[in-house]
Amino acid sequence: MPCGVLDGGAFADKFLDRGPWAQLAGCGCDMWAGQVKVSLVSITVSIVSHGHGAAVRSVLEQLAARHEPCLRRVIVTFNVGDARHQAGLLGATWPFELIMLNNPAPLGFGANHNQAFAVDGRQGGSELFAVLNPDVRLRDNPWGRLVAALEHAPAAGLVYPRQVDAQGRQQDHERLVPTPGRLLRRYLLRRTHELAFGQQPDWVNAAFLVLRRSTYEQIGGFDERFHMYGEDVDLCLRLQLAGWGLLRVPAVVIEHAGQRASRRLGRHMGWHVRSLWRLWRSDAWRSWHLRPTPGRK
Repeated sequence: MPCGVLDGGAFADKFLDRGPWAQLAGCGCDMWAGQVKVSLVSITVSIVSHGHGAAVRSVLEQLAARHEPCLRRVIVTFNVGDARHQAGLLGATWPFELIMLNNPAPLGFGANHNQAFAVDGRQGGSELFAVLNPDVRLRDNPWGRLVAALEHAPAAGLVYPRQVDAQGRQQDHERLVPTPGRLLRRYLLRRTHELAFGQQPDWVNAAFLVLRRSTYEQIGGFDERFHMYGEDVDLCLRLQLAGWGLLRVPAVVIEHAGQRASRRLGRHMGWHVRSLWRLWRSDAWRSWHLRPTPGRK
């Protein structure tokens, strides 16, 4: 579905479910009957490869197959060398501008996407900036519904799709802030789905996020002090502390397995522990727990 004209009733009933939309209602987000006009905006997608050459090729082909007129540019950052796959990408024809970046030394997740955002800005930045993991599989064209959600939910700081695994099972990509107690329940009791029905998440993983360029600039993008893990939590908390909401668009569904590398011993576990420690000592964490909430005096 290109970024064009969407049916208003279908938009309200199918593209946005009542839960997240209701959470943002009252913040200046209005719906009306008839057709919902969606302007033709420009989108830049940022993808980071940590040796995911074949997966990068696959997700680029999926993006190309959607023939999305809004998709202006894709920036692929090779965090580790991958000359063979890069040569194959250079030899192909794409319906969008493809920029490939090679890091002389590996950077963290947030630093890589911030770097891509800066490169996009120097090339005349697109209005929307999307973070996309290379291991994502697109089921349909996601852009029309995601763009419509941002255009007609001005209080939304970011929009994101529903994530399922290859068998169609709901993934736990929406979560509450990680506390020691919640982490114990998650890892020891295997309680992976934290949210009650209709409960708004505190954060969502960064497998596929779409933000306005102006919003990304306002909050300063990802905090690069998080090397890997925790940067998506921090981003979502800072967005909400700045007055923005997180909006799920349930009619957009992607497949994302999630490798869970942090559950294994080794450097990923070390990065995870350090990121949690940094998160729990951060200004965003303190401000989040001091913010006014219903029922708090």
